[in-house]
Amino acid sequence: MRRIFVLVDRAGDGIDDSAWELATAARSAGDASVTGVVLGTDVSPLLPQLTAWFDEIVAIENPMLAVPDGDLSAAVLTPLVRREEPSCVLAAHSNHAMDYVPSLAVRLDRPLLVDCLSVDLAGDAVTAVRPAFGGKVHARVSASPSSTGTIVTMRPGAVRPGACPEVGGSVRREAMPEGITARRRFVETVAGDAGEVDISQAERLIAVGRGLEDQESLEMIEELARALGAEIACSRPVVDKQWLPKSRQVGTSGKTVKPKVYFAIGISGSFQHIGGVKGDPFLVAVNKDRKAPIFSIADVGIVADLYDFVPVLTDKIQSLKG
Repeated sequence: MRRIFVLVDRAGDGIDDSAWELATAARSAGDASVTGVVLGTDVSPLLPQLTAWFDEIVAIENPMLAVPDGDLSAAVLTPLVRREEPSCVLAAHSNHAMDYVPSLAVRLDRPLLVDCLSVDLAGDAVTAVRPAFGGKVHARVSASPSSTGTIVTMRPGAVRPGACPEVGGSVRREAMPEGITARRRFVETVAGDAGEVDISQAERLIAVGRGLEDQESLEMIEELARALGAEIACSRPVVDKQWLPKSRQVGTSGKTVKPKVYFAIGISGSFQHIGGVKGDPFLVAVNKDRKAPIFSIADVGIVADLYDFVPVLTDKIQSLKG
């Protein structure tokens, strides 16, 4: 039976949703034992949730791991992966993973496939689909069978989590490898301004992106938001143009949101934006580019000019509400 390691990202005091996405991807391999690897402090409260998803949990706790440190993570994981020899290591394509996974691959001399939208682990070779040319093309790439195994990072949100398998996995606690010291010094975490509205708490969001041609067009989006009882969010280009405040930005450099319904209007669907959308919302995408990456993860995709579609949708919702 092959072994697959999933490197679990933390989210504050909890677990990032990408852990369940990666566990689902790992189980698509069929006959495989899936091990979750978690680093940090205060791991014990997380174990009941983790053991429900993984056959085994390897927990390494140390005060030095209290904050994300890519250099330290690579040093801690290298001897573990080298000793256990899993056939594949899966990690989320998160800011933290982008810091340490390339170093881990070099240290272990393993092929590395990054920012993948899907992965096929069933065969001898690992095959994945990843975006190229700014998301305009989806490329199928593969890593030849290797005696050292493969490492894959997957785009958060690309895999929809399946039902929790409730496997009741075992827990193995490991000590920090000897001789490892932190070479970086944590200074502080700077929290962004919450703004007048905290979009991270909104159940319905309408996010607008580069497809919006001017700031005056926000009035059309605001009318739709009022009809839906939704808050307005945006991608980074809208903030860069100073049409909306930073507190409204969704993405890896903005807010992380977990709405029940998410409208992505005029948004291409870059990793930086989708990385901030968690919780598997019902996602509706409106874009006139039928090849926009956002359609690959949308529940409903509408290929249309937002200036033609949004007023019609607003009128229809208002008429239904009477």
